[in-house]
Amino acid sequence: MSDQGTTLDRDSGGPLSGIVVADFSRVLAGPYCTMLLADLGATVIKVEGPTGDDTRQWKPPQRDGESTYYLGVNRGKHGLQLDMKNPDDLKTAYRLIDTADVFIENYKPGGLEKFGLDEASVAQRWPRLVHASITGFGTQGGASLPGYDLLAQAVSGMMDLTGSADGPPQRMGVALFDVVTGLHAAVGILAALRERETSGQGQHLSLDLLSSALSGLANQTSGYVGAGNVPHRMGNEHPSLFPYGPFDTNDGQLVICVGNDAQFRVLAGELGRPELAEDPKFSTMPERNRHRSELRGIIEDVLRGRSSDAWFRQLREAGLPCSPILDVAGGVDFAHELGLEPVVYAGSDDDAVPGIKNPIGFSRTQVSYSKRPPGVDQDREAILDWLSQRADHGTGSPFEQTTAE
Repeated sequence: MSDQGTTLDRDSGGPLSGIVVADFSRVLAGPYCTMLLADLGATVIKVEGPTGDDTRQWKPPQRDGESTYYLGVNRGKHGLQLDMKNPDDLKTAYRLIDTADVFIENYKPGGLEKFGLDEASVAQRWPRLVHASITGFGTQGGASLPGYDLLAQAVSGMMDLTGSADGPPQRMGVALFDVVTGLHAAVGILAALRERETSGQGQHLSLDLLSSALSGLANQTSGYVGAGNVPHRMGNEHPSLFPYGPFDTNDGQLVICVGNDAQFRVLAGELGRPELAEDPKFSTMPERNRHRSELRGIIEDVLRGRSSDAWFRQLREAGLPCSPILDVAGGVDFAHELGLEPVVYAGSDDDAVPGIKNPIGFSRTQVSYSKRPPGVDQDREAILDWLSQRADHGTGSPFEQTTAE
């Protein structure tokens, strides 16, 4: 890709510098994916429809009148508003895709056909393009189902697994499967770009929330398909590990994670009950699982003698996996204490917007946070000028069609 023209052609030093992404996605899964790509140096053009991204209206919370939901997944992008029912705007959409390496969208199945942007039309017109489509439940039997994360949590089994053992099913505190689908989309896009280097051909990627949810349920779904085991709600208990979860102290709870017998011997010693590790009822993981109620009582009788913080410091010093239970503010503060530097600022000076850093650290290339999330249509003139310059320099597609089939 050329780095001539305006600043939209990023020489960011990031591993995706020079890659252009036409982002026609909205809400969370797609925007989360494209934000990660922008962090890594790709030039991402965020295209919004006449009413803008839905998440602009999802508030509170808000920062200076802007939804933090929107701000949290849209940094590093350039904003363009298009009404594809308008012939001129559709022409601009085509010009953008002409110059892109990646086209990502989460329209309802069949929703782009009238604009000539369905899978078959895109493959014919832009054979080198990586086209990623995100749906809620696929394009066959689930095509008519709206793609909301909560629906995926409900039908995947996640809600049935979450909550107290004697309570109702419970949603997760975050749209987890939107995020997981966004991660899967990013992995797929990078794989398709890598394959294109060999074949010279793009391809279509299909992702849906339910497939990502079933994959993300990992050991729970593998237990069912591999052994016929249907897991059930256990609150904070783990179906295969014990002790593994929160335990009562004299002022709250402490999470203790024992993943093997050696760790249990450490715990028993720190509790002043080394004999527990030799007791046949507790010496192995299967036996600890069978006698978890009795063992919980023994452990909590000891833990209630001191505070959560005191036990945390002692067990951490002994190398035992454990942690306090914090709120989100405490989690961010704890990451600061560990030197993880979780907060970054997208943009510069007074215009910068705080957010959570990209979790990938590179030894040579760098992650970029140079641009704050765009306002609606904020970069129209710069984008149109950039498209013209790229066409003049021959960096766009050789295809000249500018209207829908």
